[in-house]
Amino acid sequence: MKLSARFAVNVFFFLNGFVHANYFSRLPRIQDLFSIDNGVIGLLLLSSSLGALLAMPFTGWLIIRNGSRQITTVGMLFYCTSIPCIPLMPALEGLIVLFFLLGISSGMLDVAMNSQAVMVEKKLQKPIMTSFHALFSIGMASGAFAGSLFTQLGLSLFAHFGFIAVLSITATLLVRSILIDDKPESKSTHEPAFRLPNIAMVSVGVIAFCSMLGEGAMADWSTNYMENIAHAGKSLAPIGLSSFALAMTLGRIVGDRARIRLGDRTLMIACGIIATIGIFIAIIFTHPFAVIGGLFVVGIGLSAIVPICYSMAGHTRDLPPGVGLAMVTTVGYSGFLFGPPLIGFLAQWQNLRVALGLPAFLFIVMTLLSYGRKK
Repeated sequence: MKLSARFAVNVFFFLNGFVHANYFSRLPRIQDLFSIDNGVIGLLLLSSSLGALLAMPFTGWLIIRNGSRQITTVGMLFYCTSIPCIPLMPALEGLIVLFFLLGISSGMLDVAMNSQAVMVEKKLQKPIMTSFHALFSIGMASGAFAGSLFTQLGLSLFAHFGFIAVLSITATLLVRSILIDDKPESKSTHEPAFRLPNIAMVSVGVIAFCSMLGEGAMADWSTNYMENIAHAGKSLAPIGLSSFALAMTLGRIVGDRARIRLGDRTLMIACGIIATIGIFIAIIFTHPFAVIGGLFVVGIGLSAIVPICYSMAGHTRDLPPGVGLAMVTTVGYSGFLFGPPLIGFLAQWQNLRVALGLPAFLFIVMTLLSYGRKK
């Protein structure tokens, strides 16, 4: 039963990264289709961010009332069915609304599937959170390669996204029944629908914020950076994202063992230093292969930080896992979701190379905050 639940959670983490990378690796083609610039792309990402940030604080309450298995399934189905609609939008206004709905589904899914991951971790009584996030990174790498393949084949965005949606929905329906069934016998009426993060969760969330802003920047802007700053070809450009995702995967595969060996504080400090070095490589050296290498180093550096933060939140004694995770993701994902649109606005004002100075600065802040934590 434990292995079945762990397998099901792995599938959901993989699909989340896979679907996300597929449509973000085609972001330049979405720009071409709707004739929009970096500033408008920033507006779309901001719309998605607002949807996710509104959904996350309420998801803990939904989990208490309905169970994380149901919310995980609904979130994934909602997410996957929305993707093929992107190229069908008749105007920019419709695209903005669609990205808002994508944000809602993404926010629900992230909190709910991590709640499932915490329950599996508790049942197995050992740290395995980074292994789940490794599957998300594998999904990101696979999705980026798929984006490169569909670009090479010259298929339409609708054909690409429709195929990915059907594949992901089928996998979701096949494994949903073996998630941990945590549906309550009676729905609680005492829990508030909305909870702001408490002080303890904010301290964890701020570190997650810095890391996740960098992760969101790499996921959403690396392909554009490769094309427009490093002048990579259209088929080579998504490989920057794939390199980043591959490094995240490798780091997370060994992350649980590194936590046991080094401790959370030391590991977070080391990761912060590595991520800072990587982003400066990508900013200073703009040859395509130098950027790919820099993105790989950034991926290694960011790999373990968010899983550690999630594990801390999910194991808080005073809160149910879904509620603690909702609090940390509200703070942390504000970086993941608001960072990319902010970078879009900065890129429109200056250029994308200058805009990546923002995650570089926050990686330094993240390292200092990790150093300041108690041993």
